[in-house]
Amino acid sequence: MKSLGVRHVIGTCVVSSLRKEIEPGTFVVPNQFINFTWGRDDTFEVDHQLVHLPMAQPYCEQMQGIVNRELKTMGVSYRATGTVIVIQGPRFSTIAESKMFALWGGDVVNMTQYPECYFAHELGLCYGAVATVTDYDVGIPSAISMQAESIEIVLAIFRRNTSATVTLLEKLSVAAEEITKCNCATDRLAEYYKLANG
Repeated sequence: MKSLGVRHVIGTCVVSSLRKEIEPGTFVVPNQFINFTWGRDDTFEVDHQLVHLPMAQPYCEQMQGIVNRELKTMGVSYRATGTVIVIQGPRFSTIAESKMFALWGGDVVNMTQYPECYFAHELGLCYGAVATVTDYDVGIPSAISMQAESIEIVLAIFRRNTSATVTLLEKLSVAAEEITKCNCATDRLAEYYKLANG
C-alpha cells in the first residue's frame, strides 16, 4: 500500500467483548493492544535498517478522534477507547484465559490487530482501527457467545455491524482530506531515524 502512495490506514476488525458493559453491537475505537500472539513476523527491515519504534500510543490519535466523531453522528453504541487483547487463533479462549484477559485490562479480544498496527508504524503510516463487537467472550456467561446454540444470533449481529461499518467508512471517505492532514506516523519515523543516526 505504501508503494502505491497510501499514507493513512483504517483497519476494521470483529471482536468479542471481555466486559459485560460492552454489549454485542457496540463499536470500539482501540487506543491500546496487548499482544499474545507468537510466531508472527514482528518486524522487517526498512531501507536495510531495523526499526525499533516506541509503541506507547500504537494508534493514530487524530484518526481516533475523527472516527469517534463520525460514530457519534451515526447514533450507534460506541466506546471512544479500548484495549484489544490479540490472541493467536484460530482457536478461541478458554474461560480462564478470558477472565485473565479482563483482569489484565483488556476490553475486547480478537486475532488480527497485531502485527499490522506495528508494521504500519515501521512504514510511517498513520493507523487507526474500528472494532465491532459480535458477542461476549467465554469469560462472561451469556446467550450471545460463540456457542453452537447462539451462532445465528451472533451472525445476525455481525451482519448489522457490517452494514453500519460500511456506512462509517463512507462517512470517513468524505473526511479523507481531514484525516490525511495528520503526519504523526511519518514525523515519528523521521524523529526515530534522526535519533538512531546521531
